[in-house]
Amino acid sequence: MLFNIYKRGHEEKHSLKKQSKVKHLLVASTLLIGLQFSTGDVRASQSEDFQTIYHVYLNDQYVGLLSDENKLEEIKEKKIETASGQFGAFDLAIEDGLSVIPERVFSVNIDDRQVIEKLEAELAIETEAVGLQIGEEIPLYVKDAEDYEQLLKDFKLQFVSAEALAAYEERQTNDAPVADLQEDEKRIADMVLSAELSPVAAKVKPEAVLSVEDALQLLNKGTLGEKKYAVQAGDALETIAKKHQMTTAQMIELNAGVTPETILQIDDELNVTMAKPFVELEVHYEAKNKQVIAHEKITEKDDTLFKGDRKVTQNGQDGAKMVTEYIREKNGQVIGKSVTAEQVLAEPVSEVTVVGTKVISSRGTGSFSWPTVGGYVSSPMGTRWGRMHRGIDIARPSNYSILAADNGVVVSTGADGSYGNRIIVDHKNGYRTLYAHLSSIDVSPGQTVTAGQKIGVMGSTGRSTGTHLHFEVTQNGTLVNPLSVLK
Repeated sequence: MLFNIYKRGHEEKHSLKKQSKVKHLLVASTLLIGLQFSTGDVRASQSEDFQTIYHVYLNDQYVGLLSDENKLEEIKEKKIETASGQFGAFDLAIEDGLSVIPERVFSVNIDDRQVIEKLEAELAIETEAVGLQIGEEIPLYVKDAEDYEQLLKDFKLQFVSAEALAAYEERQTNDAPVADLQEDEKRIADMVLSAELSPVAAKVKPEAVLSVEDALQLLNKGTLGEKKYAVQAGDALETIAKKHQMTTAQMIELNAGVTPETILQIDDELNVTMAKPFVELEVHYEAKNKQVIAHEKITEKDDTLFKGDRKVTQNGQDGAKMVTEYIREKNGQVIGKSVTAEQVLAEPVSEVTVVGTKVISSRGTGSFSWPTVGGYVSSPMGTRWGRMHRGIDIARPSNYSILAADNGVVVSTGADGSYGNRIIVDHKNGYRTLYAHLSSIDVSPGQTVTAGQKIGVMGSTGRSTGTHLHFEVTQNGTLVNPLSVLK
């Protein structure tokens, strides 16, 4: 009968649970049954040779046997040395999941190569870091407490100035009464994060540790991954944005190089997922400043003034008030504002203007009606054919009647060179109108006309290339673009 005589080791790693210990011993016992020794009676004695072998576990999973514990130390040193070349700024260590159980047995040959190769491939390096816990999640890690504090500060400085933040933090640590707001002063009253943040000490792989800059970018970007949309026939930026519950501005912001003028091609890919930040900052401000109280503009009618005339009887003047406001901003955008105190410094003075309502047939109202029955502007006022075109041309009306644009008195009629047959009406309010290229004239000088009254027939007399009306307006002798006064 073959006997295995051995002495079990009593030294185990303290982190293994009782259940794991039992499992380890069962595995070790099973392995030892297969070890072959010389047959015959074997008696344990202190003089016989024993060998210590090492059962290796990684994260509670059995890896195998090692004949020499020093080989394990060599593997660990090699892993750390290799990682130091990439992560030299960190304090590196082997992951906590590695454990070794020694066992005393009769001498046996063990091939360490398989275990060594597996450990070299699977053994992980860790470093101490500080995680940013948001609620129940830890979305990122930074090197240490100093980087953690810098990350929080840089996050806030995206939305407030360094001076305003420093003053706010000083007030938070100072028990002295807060001074009254001064004119044109704006200061932080409160800062509120949308989620509770806290630092958590952790051991992680060094590649999981972010710089402050990268951590800030991730903190802003949030949890959503980017989603692509392939442009289809008939798509436009507006329709794609609406389909994904976004605004066109958000679509443009999400896609570098895309503008409102971009022509989309079928199968072009666009980002359609707006990232939601892990946390948002709401900043409450107190602000005190002088504001204008706009004056009213009052219009009064006066039947002693001619229609179209107006006169300012009282000049307006803005008032002033001192206003204290409570302003709420989220991630730098104003989301609320309320007035907490207000003091009127100067009352406003209304501007009063009287407008005439008196109408007589020989005086214009200042409001010009279209001088033809329909038609369109075939040539606007401005430079044309190297010379100044002093008015507008109106062609293709419903009929050829020419109408007075406003009340007035006819001051001139008849042929006038390039104008052909023309009429000039003085509206007795600074305005005059001219109607040219007429085929016939139905009024005479000195005659009073009213707005809309027929005064002639459209034609093509003078320098003209076809039947149309040439229409001019002057005010106090200065040309006025008719389109600016016609209603």
